[in-house]
Amino acid sequence: MRALSIAATGMSAQQRRVEVISNNLANMNTTGYNARRAEFSDLHYQQAVRPGEISSSDGTVLPAGVQLGLGVRTSAVAMEVAQGSLSETGGPLDLAIDGAGYLEISLPGGDIGYTRDGALKRNGDGLIVTSDGFSVSPEITIPEDATEIAINGDGEVYAYFKDQVQPQLLGQFSLVTFSNEKGLEAMGSNLYRETEASGQPNVGDPGQDGRGIFRQGYLEDSSVDAVKELTDLIEAQRGYELNAKVITAADQMLSATVQIR
Repeated sequence: MRALSIAATGMSAQQRRVEVISNNLANMNTTGYNARRAEFSDLHYQQAVRPGEISSSDGTVLPAGVQLGLGVRTSAVAMEVAQGSLSETGGPLDLAIDGAGYLEISLPGGDIGYTRDGALKRNGDGLIVTSDGFSVSPEITIPEDATEIAINGDGEVYAYFKDQVQPQLLGQFSLVTFSNEKGLEAMGSNLYRETEASGQPNVGDPGQDGRGIFRQGYLEDSSVDAVKELTDLIEAQRGYELNAKVITAADQMLSATVQIR
């Protein structure tokens, strides 16, 4: 009986959906996190009678035919590209990206990562790094005697010094965009890497060619909508239960068939 295997694929799909929802809820306070959404597609169809075939009885063309579906599968777990709200922190190295774009991060071994997590820090050498200690590209070092740091919307980093009225320009952060952000590969630690699906990185100045701008003293909240996730969780749970009932019904039908004498 096909109903058993079909319902099993439905239960598996709803379980995957619950896993995606649980990950979203777990990251509802993660800086710069984009919610994920499970996407599904139907499986192969058995063509008992193909649409458009000639009826053997009277020679007419069948308008629909008989196509028996074999269930569902997970086609993708896609990232929802939506900016989270900006929360004021007051931190001089807290940077929120207001609009499109990612910071370019230099990883160990020469690899390049990308992030929207602007909770930056200053290491022992004065270099501006991420919370995991990875340097932001281009590298900018803050002098030890700097009394204040200012970062404008264009990503220019200025340092103020004692007994100096005019600030000193230390460097400028750039932003990276992709033709398909959903094609980026998540690495964990709020980092992504480029893939063939994402396209080549387009590096440029903030505020240019559709890139966003920086907001100093702010961080981007997670884009997870807790109410929506809980609603989807209930829906997924009910879908799982319905598929389980189909398996129970199919089992009862098979049991009744076996008992026929």
